[in-house]
Amino acid sequence: MNVPVATLTRKVTDLEEQLGTRLLMRTTRKLSLTDAGLAYAVTARQILDLVSEQEREATGEFTAPRGELAITTPVRLGRLYVLPEIMNFLALFPEIDVKLTQSDRNVDLVDTHVDVAVRIGRLPDSNMIATRIGAFRTVVCASPALLRERGVPRTPAELARLPCVMYNGPMLSPDWTFRYPDTGLLVTVPISPRLQVSSADSAVDAAVRGFGFTQLLHYHVAEAIDAGELEIILDAFEVDPVPIQLVHVFRSVMPLKLRRFLDFVTPRLRESFSRFTKSA
Repeated sequence: MNVPVATLTRKVTDLEEQLGTRLLMRTTRKLSLTDAGLAYAVTARQILDLVSEQEREATGEFTAPRGELAITTPVRLGRLYVLPEIMNFLALFPEIDVKLTQSDRNVDLVDTHVDVAVRIGRLPDSNMIATRIGAFRTVVCASPALLRERGVPRTPAELARLPCVMYNGPMLSPDWTFRYPDTGLLVTVPISPRLQVSSADSAVDAAVRGFGFTQLLHYHVAEAIDAGELEIILDAFEVDPVPIQLVHVFRSVMPLKLRRFLDFVTPRLRESFSRFTKSA
C-alpha cells in the first residue's frame, strides 16, 4: 500500500473512535479482526465493489466489449493452451486488452481484481461461478530406457522399490494415490523419491533423462509422450480425472468483455482438453 505503518495505525484508531467499537484484536504477535471488524470489512468491500461496478458501467463495459480483462492461469497450461486462444480473441476484439497472470498457485479473484481464472482441481464451496471445460488424468510415466532397465511395474506397490521423481507442486498431492480396478479401493503408495522438485517441467526433464518414475497431470507430459520420450504405465490404476474449470466472481450484471471471452474460449478449450480424458 506504500503507507507508513504509523499512519495506518492512526487511521484505524481514529475509525474505531468514530464507530465506538474495536475493529482489531491486538497482541504482541499478530493482529486479527474482531466480529465487528469483520462485519465492517465485508460491508466496506461490498461498497467498493459497487463503486467499481458503477465506474465500469459509466465507461461502457456493460454496453460494449471494451476495457482490460484480467485473467490468471497455471503457468504451463497458460502458455500451451490459453495464451494462443487469448491472442485469437484479441484479434477479434480490438477494444479489449488482456492482463494475463501465470501462476501455479490460486489467487483470490476479488482481492486481486481478476475477472476470470482457469483452475485445475475441485473447487471449495464459494460464491464463484465455475464452468467445467475438461479434466486431466493423473498419470505415472517413465522413459523407455528406464523401463527396459528396471522393467514395467504391474502394480502401484512396485513403485515403492523403484527410483522416483516427485513433483511437490500446488496442483498435485505429494501422496501417490491409485484406484484398484477390481475393488475400486483407493490406495496410497509410500514413495521415497531420489529427487523432489517444485516444477513440473523439472520433473518431466528428470524423467525423460531416465532418472526415475514420476506422477504428473497428463498435460504436463503430453509433449514428451508424443515425442516417444516418456511412456504411461499403470493406467488401469488411475484415479478419477482432475477437473479443469473457468472461474469468475458472481455479478448481477456481467461486463460484455467477460461474456464475450467466456463465449469465445469455452468451446475452444473444451476441444483442446478433450484428448486428456481419453484412455491411453
